[in-house]
Amino acid sequence: MPILRSQQQAELLTLLLLHPSTEYSITELSGRLGVPLTTVQREVNRLSEAGLILERRVGRTRVVSANPASRYTRPLTELVTLAFGPHVVIGEEFADLPAAAVAIYGSWAARYHGVAGPPPADVDVLVVGEPSRADIYEAAERAEQRIGFPVNVTLCNPARWAAASDALIQQIQSAPVVWIFGPPEEREA
Repeated sequence: MPILRSQQQAELLTLLLLHPSTEYSITELSGRLGVPLTTVQREVNRLSEAGLILERRVGRTRVVSANPASRYTRPLTELVTLAFGPHVVIGEEFADLPAAAVAIYGSWAARYHGVAGPPPADVDVLVVGEPSRADIYEAAERAEQRIGFPVNVTLCNPARWAAASDALIQQIQSAPVVWIFGPPEEREA
């Protein structure tokens, strides 16, 4: 997004804002984001001075978290979610799988579509197709590392999806879904 200073700032904001009740040490942020410690310190200083994050000391360790009282938190959370959120990461990490469709469902999809509720604790991903389980789990693990949420994958073959013969598929089809690519009906057309 051209409105943010850097990719590192965007990733830092995304991590903090999408995990509003989690405190991170500066060292932990550096490791999670794969960014030099000095860069994280500089970005944290800027965000703290702007009132976008909270910081405190625990012994000699500086810990930071999102500032829920800032009037910018809600709109900024929406912005970074749209630009850098789980749907973007899942799209990047699952792009090379030979699947008919990939979607996010469950609580994350519901919040994305504006359904009220608590912040999601995980991301539920539907893969329609027959890629190898090893490839799927590797993609899920990479995505999990990037977004900081557990990524739970449901694999569904195209026939099961089309038949909608079991309760889980019916539930997914009747609830909010964020299609990363697909749905399978459109890919076949």
